[in-house]
Amino acid sequence: MPNPAIEQAARLSVAPMMDWTDRHCRYLHRLLSGRALLYTEMVTAPALVRGGALHLLDHGEAEHPVALQLGGSDPVELAQAAKLGEAAGYDEINLNVGCPSDRVQSGCFGAVLMERPALVAACVAEMRAAVDVDVTVKCRIGVDDQEPAEVLPEFLAQIIAAGCTRVTIHARKAWLQGLSPKENRDIPPLDYPLVMQMKQYFPNLHISLNGGITTLDQAEALLDAGLDGVMIGRAAYHSPAEILSTADRRIFGQGTDTTAEDAVRAMLPYIEAHLVAGGRLHQVTRHMLGLFTGRPGARVWRRTLSEGVAKPGAGPQLVLAALEEVLALGRQQAAE
Repeated sequence: MPNPAIEQAARLSVAPMMDWTDRHCRYLHRLLSGRALLYTEMVTAPALVRGGALHLLDHGEAEHPVALQLGGSDPVELAQAAKLGEAAGYDEINLNVGCPSDRVQSGCFGAVLMERPALVAACVAEMRAAVDVDVTVKCRIGVDDQEPAEVLPEFLAQIIAAGCTRVTIHARKAWLQGLSPKENRDIPPLDYPLVMQMKQYFPNLHISLNGGITTLDQAEALLDAGLDGVMIGRAAYHSPAEILSTADRRIFGQGTDTTAEDAVRAMLPYIEAHLVAGGRLHQVTRHMLGLFTGRPGARVWRRTLSEGVAKPGAGPQLVLAALEEVLALGRQQAAE
């Protein structure tokens, strides 16, 4: 049975993004929103099952609700990986059927699986049988020369029959030949009406829309139009406070707004613990560079952190000093 609490959290989620949504990023995002659903970077099932890379499942208790995204195409191996994810404490296991990179094509997973709905359904069925947590799918509307209006309903019907009750649809095709992964995030046109139509076709399927959403105003409009959830990617990373600091109140109708300043102060003990454990400051602060995007002092904040992280002894005091510069500039502008 689907978990109602996780379904509710999925009203707003932060997309899985390779090299970005690691545990430090997720901790920061959780400070800004207590309710949005967070996703890991994609972890391949072979890395867990054959490679024994269980460190890839590391996460903190504070990150919940948090979902593990898996990449793979072997139903048995994915089921084993899902069991490892459930044992590690993840609230949801998500299957990647959307990533267009060459690496995932050669491994027969990601967006290329849009061409093999029966295989995806088999993967979902095996994973569902192996774990009690929600098993979900993130997909595209189609790939290459497929006609999305024809293939997407059939794809969804097959994974629903396999037991999937929640899906996130990136409302763009993926062009596996001729476009880079970066170009695949921007060039293929968005088709929101098609995703809305899928909600009409499959009213009991929890559908989140991903792709091109840059503001909470857009997210609210899509939810008001009848979608169950909205997933935001790059905007949530590059402007995390702008997207997440008011999300609990606006999207979930609960909680209080947070601020970038509060998040910075709350990160200081986390940073200290990370450094004591042998980590590097840059591993955390690189995810914080966009906290003040669009505000006075944003450039100073980025420069101070970027230039200071490599200096000997750099730690929480550098972050606090950068914050003080931002606040000083804000006070100066307010006084003018």
